[in-house]
Amino acid sequence: MSIASIRRDYQLKSLSEQDVLTDAIQQFTIWWEEALKAEIDEVNAMTVSTTKADGRPTSRIVLLKGYDEKGFVFFTNYDSHKGQELIRKPFASLLFFWKELERQVRIEGKCEKISTEESDAYFYSRPLGSRLGAWASPQSQVIPNREVLENQAEQLTLKYSDGIVPRPPHWGGFRVVPHSIELWQGRNNRLHDRILYTKNESSNWGIARLAP
Repeated sequence: MSIASIRRDYQLKSLSEQDVLTDAIQQFTIWWEEALKAEIDEVNAMTVSTTKADGRPTSRIVLLKGYDEKGFVFFTNYDSHKGQELIRKPFASLLFFWKELERQVRIEGKCEKISTEESDAYFYSRPLGSRLGAWASPQSQVIPNREVLENQAEQLTLKYSDGIVPRPPHWGGFRVVPHSIELWQGRNNRLHDRILYTKNESSNWGIARLAP
């Protein structure tokens, strides 16, 4: 089978600007809850795109760990490539793809570090192995082999044998504060529905339909 011949016709649902809520976060919540009910595997997996120092874009999958009217939160090593890119140029694009519902959500906005209290609260809720891993891995750095990680993890397991692992100062959360949120609903014949929310100067959401 040739790659060019791979295609799927979407026809599960439709999306109208007359039917969506006026608030983008509230509308996202409706779609989020429907995605949860659909039991989508890794429903909180999202692509995070940042910008390298030379201006080239770069993307990877991370997990959404919370959202509210302030924005969308994920966690990482601040010294990693994406962490340094967001510190240097604090803008990001997020993308959810829920194929079971034939939907995408694109979010763009400014990125900021969350508070130390918020980062602490999530870090201490993580399994012990994940807390140790945050110390063991010099994320994005070149290492000679896997044994380096395994040795680090073993030493840290002995060091924190009481299970009390402090949050590394280089590890914490980012919040993407959205200035635009686009909802994409697959439709037949590639005439997809696209509804774009854009925040105006009064912090209200404008709504527009985009051509597919």
